[in-house]
Amino acid sequence: MTPRVRFAPSPTGWLHLGNIRTAVINWMHAQQVGGEFLLRIDDTDPESSTEEFRLGIEEDMTWLGLAWDSYAKQSERFPEYDKARDGLIASGRLYPCYETGPELELMRKTAQIQGKPFIYNRTAYPLSADDEAKFKAEGRDAHWRFALTPGEIKWDDLARGETSFMAENLSDPVLIRGDGSYLYTLCSVLDDIDLGMTDIIRGEDHTSNTAAQIQLFQALADQAGLSDFQMPRFAHMPLVSGADGAKLSKSNGALSIRELREHGGLEPLTIVAFLSRLGTPDGPQPVSDITELASSFKIERFGRSGPRMDPEELGPLNSKIVRQLPFESVTDRFEGMTQAQWAAIQPNLEKLSDVTDWLALIHGPVTPEIEDPSFAAKAAELLPDGTLDGDSWKLWTDAVKDATGAKGKSLFMPLRLALTGQARGPEMAVLLPLIDRTKIVARLSGQAA
Repeated sequence: MTPRVRFAPSPTGWLHLGNIRTAVINWMHAQQVGGEFLLRIDDTDPESSTEEFRLGIEEDMTWLGLAWDSYAKQSERFPEYDKARDGLIASGRLYPCYETGPELELMRKTAQIQGKPFIYNRTAYPLSADDEAKFKAEGRDAHWRFALTPGEIKWDDLARGETSFMAENLSDPVLIRGDGSYLYTLCSVLDDIDLGMTDIIRGEDHTSNTAAQIQLFQALADQAGLSDFQMPRFAHMPLVSGADGAKLSKSNGALSIRELREHGGLEPLTIVAFLSRLGTPDGPQPVSDITELASSFKIERFGRSGPRMDPEELGPLNSKIVRQLPFESVTDRFEGMTQAQWAAIQPNLEKLSDVTDWLALIHGPVTPEIEDPSFAAKAAELLPDGTLDGDSWKLWTDAVKDATGAKGKSLFMPLRLALTGQARGPEMAVLLPLIDRTKIVARLSGQAA
């Protein structure tokens, strides 16, 4: 069976560095094992899900280079969920419960006072017809729970190793709310079966959920007559926290991919390289292509402790990546840039967007700032003959220094202002050979060129 993994975001907000890490790990794992990557939009909640967020997810994934092999939307699969629901009810594995919110909260507080985890006590399993009629007469709406079978639930977790739970220590999970809407569990498990997921990689906060879901997987597979059903493999990755130790989430304003894409000035490869190694002993490495990351990716390299993510580390990594990108990967982003210009500019870049500033100074027009026209005129006379190269700036400034007596800032700043119109900017020794001689002479005479 071809390995298949999925990333299943809900279109209820923008993707951020925390949840996109799950997508990166799944995508890398698929590439490494020769598998397929599914993007599944979990949009069963019509009140919170929006088309804007769905499109934003797809734009972010495309920008990052995380291409999907197949695509699904849960909102298009409600008939399948309804069929599964009816089958579970008929088999007795899905049962109605009529506790109100306050009643459930009292159960949780009681367990907390007793120092015990909350486990639903199955007061409604099985429920007599008289009791059910009574609850309905009171105007209560039933929520539906999946009945777990007592016994040990265990699996060999790709990230955690041997993992086990006793079903008796877990609450029967709610699959359907009182208003009839589905929770994540039923839809996700059925999708994973129908869409052929072989490996499910997600955060470690889902570990206990997986124990209950394993029984649901088997119940739905038996219901569908899948005698050869193979349980997916699971990997529960340690959760990432921010530099301050707080959990990354949409609600606490974690840095969004949209923000980084539109205003961060980072290369998508920087983000993927950073996230694909976060939590491993390897650390992020500068690469020039996403396939380099995939070829060396191993899920076994991730540690058991949750890593901290400091966005400040993205800048230095971005500089390293930009400074080793081949000309062919950037030429279509900057019209008219030559390979010689790229070779000169590249070692000085922090962000690829800086190239635009360099090209503007090279091609102009630049409005020069000249305080002493006679100084500028003398400098124009002393400009080295022939083709300008990496040594020309020193030869030129030495000649101007000897002729005028200017030195230090009084020597270099007037030349910079004349050629660039700016007090700060690229190294002049690198910039000078890139500017056409006629433009240099024109700028030194005070002309915009």
